[in-house]
Amino acid sequence: MTPGTSTLPHVLSGTLKHIDDPVAGRVSYYVDGPAPGTEPNSNDPPLLLVHSINASASAHEAKPIFDAYKKHRQVFALDLPGFGHSERSDRTYDQSLMVAAIHALIREIASEQDKHRIDALAVSLSCEFIAQAALEYPDFFRTLALVSPTGFAKIAETKGPPEANCGRPGVLRFLQTPYIGQGLFKLLSSAPVIRFFLKKTWGRKEIDEEFFETSCRMVEVSGAQHAPFHFISGYLFSADILTTFKALDHPVWLSHGVRGDFNDFSKTDSIAEMPNWRITEFQTGALPYFEVTEDFLSKHKEFLESAESTKVDAAD
Repeated sequence: MTPGTSTLPHVLSGTLKHIDDPVAGRVSYYVDGPAPGTEPNSNDPPLLLVHSINASASAHEAKPIFDAYKKHRQVFALDLPGFGHSERSDRTYDQSLMVAAIHALIREIASEQDKHRIDALAVSLSCEFIAQAALEYPDFFRTLALVSPTGFAKIAETKGPPEANCGRPGVLRFLQTPYIGQGLFKLLSSAPVIRFFLKKTWGRKEIDEEFFETSCRMVEVSGAQHAPFHFISGYLFSADILTTFKALDHPVWLSHGVRGDFNDFSKTDSIAEMPNWRITEFQTGALPYFEVTEDFLSKHKEFLESAESTKVDAAD
């Protein structure tokens, strides 16, 4: 267990497990669901869920989806490096580290279940990580579901090759300055500020109170500031994620809401006509599966079924 994270609660059902990866370090994840073959749909590919990035992120963000799917299939929810129960040491948090953590868990799933393809669902900035992981090892993935992904806003610019990040060393050094960083993170991780940003995510005053309470707990451990400071400094953003998205040949479902601060998807025109992409808009904030859970799950299942039927047709 990473020092300090033992005080954190278990935020999802099932078992909390850990992987010691030579690149990603200690990676934690939750797993639940029936054993393969014991339920009607339990032979479906495992489902991997990856939370978004913010000062208080954790696998709890995927709870409505995790709880719904665990009844019929194996579901895995990752705590990315620097968050939840995963390692929070003082190191460089960039896209390559996050992708390494995803690969570490996928290898674990494959070795435990003898299944080498998964369905994956990621939220916001983590959609960039899952897309890069799928490009690097395409045979590990069957489908990709991207919820409110970054990179499609009008202000999104190409700043370099897709494998580069947008890191600003000067900003990071400033944030890591003793006393300045400590005071800033104390402010960012305070309950009023966490609630303020969740209101922006929901696009309204009413938020999920369990989500809020869990978020407040996730910042109460040593090293909680390291990954968020790299996030603020740009290290977790691709310099050209649109090129990565367009290179995917897996079935991809993009869903997003229309309320709040994360509702600009002006650049989806660039992928809307691609045959492997499907786009759904919900009348919600950035996390539609918290507000319209049944509708969201229904649309996701339709997407999975269409991807499976396409594979069958191709085989014929």
